[in-house]
Amino acid sequence: MGATTIGALIGGAIDAMSGDDSAADGALYGAITANVLKLVLPVAFTYAIGWGVLKGVETLGDAISEKVKS
Repeated sequence: MGATTIGALIGGAIDAMSGDDSAADGALYGAITANVLKLVLPVAFTYAIGWGVLKGVETLGDAISEKVKS
């Protein structure tokens, strides 16, 4: 809930700087963005770690196979 609240506050503050209308729609967009990022960032981080591990295993396998061939 903290991320949603902070996202709403930041979105509302950014929207209020334009001065055209109330900050409510910016707060709504900020809250939605915060909730989407709470889902997307862990998935992207996990994917990146998994990709790095697979590349490391591939490199290690290549190095071992080169040693065996020599």
